[in-house]
Amino acid sequence: MSRPIRVLCLDDARAALTAAAGAPVRLVSAPDAGGALGAGGWRALLDAIAAEFPEAPLTAVLDCGDAAGHALAALALDIPDIAFSGDEAAAARLADIARPRGARLHPAEATDALDLRGRRDPVAASRAWLAGP
Repeated sequence: MSRPIRVLCLDDARAALTAAAGAPVRLVSAPDAGGALGAGGWRALLDAIAAEFPEAPLTAVLDCGDAAGHALAALALDIPDIAFSGDEAAAARLADIARPRGARLHPAEATDALDLRGRRDPVAASRAWLAGP
């Protein structure tokens, strides 16, 4: 899987997918975006990406922090990849709910994702990041 790229908006996602040029890409939300942006906002971002890049091999992970309710809201909106950092019992219950829906529960992303915020040329930054080790 490719090195993760943190996206805060549709323009960030466009830059990352343009840079990937058809290669698999892993987009991650900001930490706790399940609460700040909400599952509905992430769903809208996913829908826009799918419309513009229908063939892109993509994993897009919404970080719900330790809020099981935010993760449940994401599952209700058919968001397929959710990061959850809550306790193990809650994670196990969420995984049981996610599995039959074809969704995946991920641990919280490491801090080594490329953040496109403030980049003068986010496509070039993404391209360099994806080409790295």
